Amino acid sequence: MAGLHPWLGGAAIVACATAAFVGGFLYWRGRGAGPITTHLLSLAQTLLVAQVGVGLLLLADDRRAPEQLHYLYGTLPLLVSFLAEGARVGAAEREVSGIEMEALSPEGQQAVALAIVRREMGIMAVSCGVILFLALRAAGTSSAF
Repeated sequence: MAGLHPWLGGAAIVACATAAFVGGFLYWRGRGAGPITTHLLSLAQTLLVAQVGVGLLLLADDRRAPEQLHYLYGTLPLLVSFLAEGARVGAAEREVSGIEMEALSPEGQQAVALAIVRREMGIMAVSCGVILFLALRAAGTSSAF
């Protein structure tokens, strides 16, 4: 189990870096998230949850990190992920506030939908960037690197 923790951490770092870069690039280009971007974001979150889960199992087995900051940097990404999901849910509400969707043409509705997806992707890309920074700090405070 102890050998799995650094590998999961490395995989989470790579997935977050890739998702943040791809999501940020697509947001900057004004494009919506495609299935690859969505899967990258999901993979990053899944690896993050697995990483924290394995870390908790190691902690339950009385294996401690050399620095107490490791626990802070290791668990804050979960909080960032939950906050980003909450902000993502509110993105649609902010985008459609004051708009009568039924009154829009199909092209107008599609433009609003694209704006919602783009805003959600921007939120998730930024959160992956923050999680990447925190995961790198957690790796720096571990004994594995």
